[in-house]
Amino acid sequence: MSLARYLLRHSFVRFGIIGALGYLVDTGVLGIATGILKLEFEAGRAFSIFIAMAFTWLGNRYFTFADRRAHGVSGAFQEWAKFVGANLLGAVVNYGISVLLVHYAPLPFSNKYAAQAVGVLAGLVFNFTLSRTIVFKKPPV
Repeated sequence: MSLARYLLRHSFVRFGIIGALGYLVDTGVLGIATGILKLEFEAGRAFSIFIAMAFTWLGNRYFTFADRRAHGVSGAFQEWAKFVGANLLGAVVNYGISVLLVHYAPLPFSNKYAAQAVGVLAGLVFNFTLSRTIVFKKPPV
């Protein structure tokens, strides 16, 4: 068995892959929001977190926890609501840390992208744990 195939068998690795892609989405949206759209960091960060959350829900739904995902429109809506609710704690930690760093930390941590990265890492632990235990529970046997 190849190393890649072995690693992809573990949900935390798949979660990390989706998280890394979500980070790229988050970074791109933050850049657009604070650049082209001229939003303040706080508003741009809230927007980028929301878009990244939607992206990671879809990725986790179809890649990380595909065998556990809800079915049907109602099930998907309930799953989305649980995902947002469960990841809200991680999002608050992520947002709070990044805003505090931008306003009060010395360089390089006050750079919006460095602050974003630290916030994302801080929220990761909360998001994986709550996604695995609340949102994408194993179906009953």
